[in-house]
Amino acid sequence: MAKISVLGAGSWGTALSILLSNNGHEVRLWSRFQEEVDALRETRELTSKLPGVHIPEDIDITADLKDCIETAEVLVLAVPSPYIRSTSKLMASDVKKGQIIVNVAKGIEENTLMTMTDIISEEIPAAAVYVLSGPSHAEEVGRGIPTTCVISGPERETAEYLQGIFMSPVFRVYTTPDMLGVELGGSLKNVIALAAGTADGLGYGDNTKAALITRGIAEIARLGTKMGARMETFGGLTGIGDLIVTCASVHSRNRKAGYLIGQGYTMQQAMDEVKMVVEGVYSAKAAKSLAEKYGVEMPIIMEVNEVLFENKPAADAVRDLMLRDKKVETPMLPW
Repeated sequence: MAKISVLGAGSWGTALSILLSNNGHEVRLWSRFQEEVDALRETRELTSKLPGVHIPEDIDITADLKDCIETAEVLVLAVPSPYIRSTSKLMASDVKKGQIIVNVAKGIEENTLMTMTDIISEEIPAAAVYVLSGPSHAEEVGRGIPTTCVISGPERETAEYLQGIFMSPVFRVYTTPDMLGVELGGSLKNVIALAAGTADGLGYGDNTKAALITRGIAEIARLGTKMGARMETFGGLTGIGDLIVTCASVHSRNRKAGYLIGQGYTMQQAMDEVKMVVEGVYSAKAAKSLAEKYGVEMPIIMEVNEVLFENKPAADAVRDLMLRDKKVETPMLPW
């Protein structure tokens, strides 16, 4: 049994708290908002995001960050990606040398182009930082629906230790050394999911979505390998696996926001309607900047940015993707 503090009482943090508690660990769940803590303690349910999912009585719900950090062997950082840096700053003075932090947020910081684990390592240099990612909607993990994820980080032994903590009959965990590939796949797929949702909103079909998923992973892999990640990672759970679930699922906030944009909503109207952090919107600009920095062609990413930030009609973006210059799908293969 491990002592684990989950920092962030949103849908993902709450679902992982339930999983870890069911695995027999001593779990504390932190929110920085006392009113949220009081509501969760009273109802034992995150009614807005995980209705009907009971939070076990033995999970201690608290707003005391310092105590959560000092009493835990493992910290699971589950705040949305735009708040990773500010939360890491709050944590830094209390984290012990070598204390394990598992990041479960997906994103790239817009102004620095840093991954979430890079941000955490910069703000909390004492910590040993790992990442858990994969095709894993909180709505299903909270209900014990079989799910598979990947743990990555700097040390194999620690990754395998964390693998054992999270593993259960309904939550299978693999390990990989390719931390960069895991994080790029997890963050950039949100941008492609916005495109897939937009195509749904426009009334397009399965053919269109299959094209966006397939060409989307090609774009992500092109950039990822140029940055030093491994191609194999993008064919796995945190690459194509996460992309499929985010583009297709009714639970996907990125797909839902894209759907509303396809229906004619503005980006802000779509985000307001979803009522949760749409991380693909935050990652879109960063993805565009990375493509330009590394000289990688990413046409879907570019069109998403034009729709989000330059008021380009979504139907025009799809047309422009279809009418691009003729290409070879596999330029690395001899004829």
